[in-house]
Amino acid sequence: MQSWMIVLIIIGVIVLLILWFVVGTYNSLIHLRNKVKDQWAQIDVLLKRRVDLIPNLVETVKGYASHESKTLENVVAARNKFFDAKTMEEEIKADGELSRALGRLMAVAEAYPDLKANTNFMDLQANLKESEDKIQYARQFYNDAVLNYKNKLEVFPSNIIASLFNFKPEAFYEIDEASKEVPKVQF
Repeated sequence: MQSWMIVLIIIGVIVLLILWFVVGTYNSLIHLRNKVKDQWAQIDVLLKRRVDLIPNLVETVKGYASHESKTLENVVAARNKFFDAKTMEEEIKADGELSRALGRLMAVAEAYPDLKANTNFMDLQANLKESEDKIQYARQFYNDAVLNYKNKLEVFPSNIIASLFNFKPEAFYEIDEASKEVPKVQF
């Protein structure tokens, strides 16, 4: 009778250890998934801050470079695409287009010494640069969070728990090839 009791205790301990592992892994996956969402929210806030600076920047440049209307229209169109984005992937793509359009706008501004000396433009440009720097850092933190989450989804034995509870991987924030090109501006 005592050997039967020992077997039950051993089985109980094993079941508790398995349960502890499953719950711990599940909670870890939830924590990592929420970290990814948090990091994306940080990027989202910074991208929206940058987008909010654009109308003032466009209006300032418009006063000095009225014949550069195509460049200004491209910036406004890219900004509108960003606001129309419904998914994270669409927002990433729109961000790339907006970054390219802003790069062309800054290149155009270089040709106008009076504009470059304008205090309002200089303040807007400094704010935009600060926003860009923060966005770069936020992208890095987001990608780090995605990597940690993805590793947890793929390594054994947590991959078993992830598949049982239908955890899905998140996308890295990647820059498209067009965004890597230097803007070409001709006068």
